[in-house]
Amino acid sequence: MAINELLLQEFDRELTSIRKTLERVPDDQFDWAPHPKSMKLGRLAGHLAELTTWGAATIAQDDLELAPKGSEQWKAFVPASRQEILDRLETSAAEFRQQLANCDDEAMQRQWRLLRNGEVMLAMPRYMALRSFVMNHCIHHRAQLGVYLRLLEIAVPSVYGPSADENPTLFPSSNAGAA
Repeated sequence: MAINELLLQEFDRELTSIRKTLERVPDDQFDWAPHPKSMKLGRLAGHLAELTTWGAATIAQDDLELAPKGSEQWKAFVPASRQEILDRLETSAAEFRQQLANCDDEAMQRQWRLLRNGEVMLAMPRYMALRSFVMNHCIHHRAQLGVYLRLLEIAVPSVYGPSADENPTLFPSSNAGAA
């Protein structure tokens, strides 16, 4: 099986969980953060929605420059509503999926670099960048968002199995180690 086919299966599975989590983000809590060093809820959800844009860019170019000298720097997506987050996710995920479907094994194995002000921050084969810099990054922030939801008393969706909020009979006690 081609590398892109393997990654597409994984991406489709993770996208479902990302969407379920983002659908629960409350519009009225965008400025909330669990700690002064933490991202605000709205920015975290926006970041999760924009990460698939990075996936498309990782496929389309051999170098991704976050702060190009003499050019406009990358700007973070700061949404105004949950619907804006979901719309951004759908648009960027569709673009990433299309790019991924058309990326052959040779391109997947080609070296890819993440740059900031011309300095290399990451360098690895493209398929590894897609797994770590894009997909694992999405998983990380989706889980972080799940903790935010829990702290706000919002039901956490089932991701890899039941959560304490979905199928709670599988977790009879709040101390049962539920997600």
